[in-house]
Amino acid sequence: MSSVDVSDESAAGAPPVKAGEFKLEVVVVPVSDVDRAKEFYGSLGWKLDADVANGDGFRLVEFTPPGSACSIQFGTNITQAAPGSAQSLYLIVSDIEAAREKLLACGVQVSDVFHEGAPGARFRDAGRVAGPAPDGSSYGSFAAFSDPDGNGWLLQEIKKRLPGR
Repeated sequence: MSSVDVSDESAAGAPPVKAGEFKLEVVVVPVSDVDRAKEFYGSLGWKLDADVANGDGFRLVEFTPPGSACSIQFGTNITQAAPGSAQSLYLIVSDIEAAREKLLACGVQVSDVFHEGAPGARFRDAGRVAGPAPDGSSYGSFAAFSDPDGNGWLLQEIKKRLPGR
């Protein structure tokens, strides 16, 4: 296993964290088969940042989705969480249909685009309504997919961010 160069910038090229800031850098995704997960996330076109092992039963693999300032890590002896237990991990996209088509082209099973018919329906099947948000507004259209272990991802379309973000 090899590692990738480490710099004082984040994966997205952002400057170092300023005093008083808390920036989400990495989310741990529990998997049962590290090589299978590495192949899956690599097939999505995500950037492989690191694959490091020390020979003592420890291995860390890190990927960053295109355009993201936050990465994911998985590996051996990384977490005690059950494989597949990470749910509702958001990936923000500007065009939900294009993002869905890209995932399908990568061989990923992804839901049809949906919007919430009831508050919180994005997190469960009940209450989801087929099709994009009727008014086409930001934050209202979703699609869902899972990695081979069942870790759940939500695509959320944001065309225009709310103020303060």
